[in-house]
Amino acid sequence: MNVSATGTLLVRSQCPYHGRNAPSLIIFTCSRLHSTGQAPKQANQTKRASFSPSSSSKHDWIGPADRLSNLRPIIYHIPENETPLERRLRHLRQETEDWNHQFWTNQNITFNKQKEEYVLTQLKAKGQEERDDKGKKRTLSSEDMAVFYKHFLDKNFKRHADYNREWYRRNFTITLLMARVALLRTWRRLRGGGPAV
Repeated sequence: MNVSATGTLLVRSQCPYHGRNAPSLIIFTCSRLHSTGQAPKQANQTKRASFSPSSSSKHDWIGPADRLSNLRPIIYHIPENETPLERRLRHLRQETEDWNHQFWTNQNITFNKQKEEYVLTQLKAKGQEERDDKGKKRTLSSEDMAVFYKHFLDKNFKRHADYNREWYRRNFTITLLMARVALLRTWRRLRGGGPAV
């Protein structure tokens, strides 16, 4: 998925059915096997792009896509009178976002490295150099690349299955917490304020 990063920040739109923060539950559902940037030599060199919304902001902020994970970092709004339950929800969402970012960064780095090695091996087997006479990088046919894609997916099947299981587990917990927070906020509004939950 090739996403060009821009300096513009987007305010998260509100969802009338699930509450203001519901879009974060589906933001990571797209498959991200392709990275737009060059992979560094070590995965632990990954550093998220930093941005900061104005201090008066009352919304979650979404930044430009990270060049390695292709995920957009989110700064979650901290309500003025944040309750322990709201804090727990915010922390879990942030932790899930960080976990997701790390997984896709490592996955994209591995994918790009193995893809380059495969292309070079195939070109060498055909007696071709990496670049043609004009200096342009050679590519393989879609049939040749299909062999690599299938091999990569087969080899990483368990890893992807484990990721999906954990992703659903985390998001199920987040959804339940969001429902509890929404109910408690509604209850407080109906009572005209009230104790923190």
